[in-house]
Amino acid sequence: MHDPFEVRMQFLGLIRKLNASQQSIQKVVGFALKYFSRCGEDLWECIIEECQKGSINHRINILYFLDSLCETSLLAKAHQLPEQSSSSKQVNNALYVDYVSRDLTQIVECVVPVGRQGLPNLPSTKQILENWRTKRIIEPQKVDEVFSLLSSRDSAQDTISATAAPSAAKSEPHLSRGEIFKRIEEDRERHKRLRERRWVQAQPHTGPAVPSYSTFTLASFLPLSDTENAELALDIEFENEWDATSDWNEDDVEATAEERELCHPHLKRKGFTNDEDEGEQEMDIDLS
Repeated sequence: MHDPFEVRMQFLGLIRKLNASQQSIQKVVGFALKYFSRCGEDLWECIIEECQKGSINHRINILYFLDSLCETSLLAKAHQLPEQSSSSKQVNNALYVDYVSRDLTQIVECVVPVGRQGLPNLPSTKQILENWRTKRIIEPQKVDEVFSLLSSRDSAQDTISATAAPSAAKSEPHLSRGEIFKRIEEDRERHKRLRERRWVQAQPHTGPAVPSYSTFTLASFLPLSDTENAELALDIEFENEWDATSDWNEDDVEATAEERELCHPHLKRKGFTNDEDEGEQEMDIDLS
């Protein structure tokens, strides 16, 4: 297939059938990367058009597709041969990541439109933006600008909601019953995917290889040096453990005391004395 018009029409057919499943997302990602060198700009225009006129559910699917597309683009860039990267005449070195960074504000405004209609997509959008900022897929400064836009919109929305008439809310479009159930199923699929990605750790880049656009693994990292890769892997593992750990409480104190007695039975605890002037805890240490 070499005709740009035919490529465009086939890509539109794929993106209009896009859903929350990874099979559907990876199919569109593979197609977009395969024809990036010849039709990258045209395919990006198709993505923006569908993001502007699609349903609210379809727009969040496109945003998750862009999340996977950015990570796969970075992985493809990391596995390019030196000859390919040096001889490439493409101004866009990071494939579709540069497009996403350039039109980030426009994308978010389409996925999270003003009003109550965009509220269902707001939490997922913030989560993806935070992911891009943490993994440095998009420049943190640009992501911060979009977060500021969403925050100012929330403040304005609260003010309007407090003063608007009830009839104004009725004029906004609502999801049908079928769309609501479809959204529930797709959210369940996305949450399942997010739980799987929590265990994806950064791996060191072993060197150039021939890219294969059909079978990409997860790319939750940027190509870094060996030292940075080791530090990043430790940071991700620490953050996962830190998020899963609760705050220090009385149960932890009791558990620590019990473990200490098991490990060091010769240390016997004594409670505080009745004398208020004595504030230190006494211990009998058997040195025999």
